[in-house]
Amino acid sequence: LIKQRRLKRKPMSVKTVAVIVAMEAEAAPLIERLGLKKQEKSPFAGPLPAVVFSGAVGDATVHVCTNGPAQGFGVDSVGTVPAALTAYQACETLKPDLLVNAGTAGGFKAKGGAVGDVYLATAFKNHDRRIQIPGFDVYGVGAADAAACPNLRAHTGFKAGVVSTGNSLDCPDVDRDALAANDASVKEMEAAGIAHVATMFGTPFIAVKAITDIVDGDKPTHDEFLQNLGAAAKALQEAVPKVLEYVAGKKIADL
Repeated sequence: LIKQRRLKRKPMSVKTVAVIVAMEAEAAPLIERLGLKKQEKSPFAGPLPAVVFSGAVGDATVHVCTNGPAQGFGVDSVGTVPAALTAYQACETLKPDLLVNAGTAGGFKAKGGAVGDVYLATAFKNHDRRIQIPGFDVYGVGAADAAACPNLRAHTGFKAGVVSTGNSLDCPDVDRDALAANDASVKEMEAAGIAHVATMFGTPFIAVKAITDIVDGDKPTHDEFLQNLGAAAKALQEAVPKVLEYVAGKKIADL
């Protein structure tokens, strides 16, 4: 039944895209560039704080969904739990043909990464779900492939790499070991949670990540992240429209 449901939902072409972005500062330049309009009445059920901006890009309808404010904390809702909640509502309500996670991330000089680089994910893994029990250990990593997009990668020239997700900005030794085991090129805080939901719905999923800081560099991560957040958001402002314009109207198999 699940297989049949997924086959029925496979689109002939990409007509609706949902883009999930954790932070308002990451999303604002992109929303402005695409000319999207805020949906004043949320299309999502319940008290979810996610905010949706919608409009047309080429032949596709695009919804940019930010996770919204964290109630009682005065900051953006970041991390895997808000991302998964937003992704679930986006898949259930907006029914996208393609799900995209766009955002900033850490890179690795050991993998050839530099501040300002843009990556297209090849796969998604977790690096902070350590469950040392047979079977659960594999579940903890939760590896999921990104939708194959060789033509999109060639068109954009973006780098390719594994995106590894954890719920902390810092990187203690235990996480560094897990990141190495994951063969990670990108370290961030949302994508694997979204991948879990995309797999549930059978929705093709890709991620576009702009590098703000170098995990194995010599600068404190929080300082480098804040210093480069604005520049990385502008990089996404250029990168994500390239992706959307390319995928609009194309079959998933042609990406």
